Amino acid sequence: MGHTINHKAKLIARVRRIKGQVEAVEGALDAELGCADVLMLVASLRGAVHGLNAEVMEDHIRNHVVSPDTDPDAERACGCRADRGRPHLSEVSEAAMAQNTAAMPQSRC
Repeated sequence: MGHTINHKAKLIARVRRIKGQVEAVEGALDAELGCADVLMLVASLRGAVHGLNAEVMEDHIRNHVVSPDTDPDAERACGCRADRGRPHLSEVSEAAMAQNTAAMPQSRC
């Protein structure tokens, strides 16, 4: 994963922010805050982890899976769809987040 070295400081900063968010969730649980407050903190944490995952995954795909310079299907290699020009990775990530959210059990506070 040599390409992550180029973004090491940025990735470490993200991880440290996530660590702070985990500590905030722990503190909220220790303080016995209401479930709505804890859920808000967990949702924020989940978003931060999702962002880190997307960044590392995008670098992985660009550096190890496909390359627009060498892939004969340059459209697929750049991750774009001709009809909308949106990155395919974000579409997959949005769909996965929607599926995970829909699968979460509904609770009442």
